[in-house]
Amino acid sequence: MSLNVDISRLMSRLEILSGFNATPGKGITRFSYSPEDREARKYLEALFSSMGLKTTVDGAGNMRARLEGSDPGAPAVLSGSHIDTVLHGGKYDGAVGTLGAIEAVQAIMESGLPRRCPLEVAVFAEEEGSNFGSTLAGSKALVGKYTLAHMEKLKTPEGKSMAGLLREGGYAPESMADNLLRPETIKAMVELHIEQSVVLESRGVPVGIVEAVAGIRVLEIRIRGVPNHAGATPMTLRQDPLAAGARLMGTIEDLAKKSATGSTVATVGKILCRPNVSNIIPEEVTFTVDIRDVQDAGIESVAAGIEKAAEALAASRDVSVDVVHISESAPVLLDGHIAGVTETCARRRNFRYARMNSGAVHDACMFAPLVPTGMIFIPSKGGRSHVPEEFTGKEDIGKGVSLLADVLYELSK
Repeated sequence: MSLNVDISRLMSRLEILSGFNATPGKGITRFSYSPEDREARKYLEALFSSMGLKTTVDGAGNMRARLEGSDPGAPAVLSGSHIDTVLHGGKYDGAVGTLGAIEAVQAIMESGLPRRCPLEVAVFAEEEGSNFGSTLAGSKALVGKYTLAHMEKLKTPEGKSMAGLLREGGYAPESMADNLLRPETIKAMVELHIEQSVVLESRGVPVGIVEAVAGIRVLEIRIRGVPNHAGATPMTLRQDPLAAGARLMGTIEDLAKKSATGSTVATVGKILCRPNVSNIIPEEVTFTVDIRDVQDAGIESVAAGIEKAAEALAASRDVSVDVVHISESAPVLLDGHIAGVTETCARRRNFRYARMNSGAVHDACMFAPLVPTGMIFIPSKGGRSHVPEEFTGKEDIGKGVSLLADVLYELSK
């Protein structure tokens, strides 16, 4: 087998795609269903057409481009990612996986090697959640997790619904019920993505084979005390919710570090303090806790520890503490066979690789419960992502796409 990807061609396309941008000079901003997104999609549609791929677009805006195999009735091997970004994001997140899938399929086409199964490239809509605050909205609609009712309820800060934006863009969200993914038509799904963390770079490894994606539980901690004068209230007579919250934040960090699974992380990411005045002891402090692990036990252990610590804190500091569960998603195990095929292909190319987990969610998570699914990671410089400084080197992209091409071909035989 000899598959040769054209990395210069891919990098050129990456530059073109990054030009569809609402914030030139301030990172990449390309929200789903925006004018920039429409222009980017026109570019991709033209690219698919030039390759002889048949393109379809569903009612949520997900694009799929298909190259038939020798057996048109065989299930397809699917690859792809997203092209939407966060505000002032980078040009590699999602885009590398999308354009990498296109390049991998083109390399397979140009090789002339025989294959039985069709190949499909997917471009998923609204992965980042930048419009509505809900990640993976396009792929959730594709697999039936989001119905028309959900799309009517999801709103932008300006009050526009997902369904409304779709209709304005010429899509038909009402049609999604008739266009859901049929698992029997997909043999495998493989997504290439930048790692968005420091693991690969810290190990000096160019390729990651993802085995699981972390589940997430988000809590909101609300601590209420008694507001008072910052200078006139003795330290021993205070009911300070912010001081109490600081103690609890330290406990949360300790709980995650000491988790028995060894893979739990916990993050306090959003803090609100009222009245937020320098010379007043606060009345109320609210903060979020994001707990992640590839094992349910790790999430449960840290969440239970937070509940216990909150009760003790309320008693010892004479404040009220409420722990509110906001949202959660279960850990996702990826397909062991696809991971094995990926490992075999990496060894053939003499690529160093690491078996690893993903702490971030991806479109692949929506497919894993339905069809065999795998993921390939490539390094992010400094672990930076969702910022203008996001960067993955040309050589690492080339290795990731070469490996993806090999895996897609092996699965399509």
